[in-house]
Amino acid sequence: MTFPSSVTVRELPLFPLPNVVLFPGQPLPLHIFEFRYRMMINTVLESDGRFGVLMFDPTDNSIASVGCCAEITNHHRLPDDRMKVMTFGQQRFRVLNYVRERPFRVGLVEWIEDQPGEKELQPLTQQVDLLLRDVIHLTAKLMGQEPKVPESIPDTPLELSYWIAHNLHNAADEQQNLLEMLTTAERLEREAEILSSTRSSFAARVALKDAFPRDALQE
Repeated sequence: MTFPSSVTVRELPLFPLPNVVLFPGQPLPLHIFEFRYRMMINTVLESDGRFGVLMFDPTDNSIASVGCCAEITNHHRLPDDRMKVMTFGQQRFRVLNYVRERPFRVGLVEWIEDQPGEKELQPLTQQVDLLLRDVIHLTAKLMGQEPKVPESIPDTPLELSYWIAHNLHNAADEQQNLLEMLTTAERLEREAEILSSTRSSFAARVALKDAFPRDALQE
């Protein structure tokens, strides 16, 4: 995983996205159609190809103060000047203040990293990995499919914590909470709680499905 630089503070173009949270090392494809964001992408393509992604909450029109830097790895211009852009998350940041709002937002940001903790991460990582695989197998059983564990699951604590957070669906507030955590242990512990609850719920549904097969109910 490559980070922007050793500089701790810089100006960064900012892209608020409704209920979207980007994590380091994770992909984010984008379809750029608004004029101001076409301008922004053109601007960053002429520099280092990096901009900040912030979660925008449409329910209260609020923008998160902690986000993740996105690096453009590929882009394709459409005939009407819209763009399809592939990005990957780099380092997290906190917005210190907005430098300007137009034609697109630019903020003064500081990079943030997880702080070292006293807790041993390997046992916690193994616990979370086991819970994750249980959920994958139960999900497949509920859908009547063969379980397929993604090869992309990381085996290091920090990367695993980001991978799981990225793959939480319809949970933008929870993802934002995980993004803002400042220790890997805290993030993994919360993910263990989420996965444990999900596993219990899915196991109960599987047991119900096994007890009352669809064919039996139709007879």
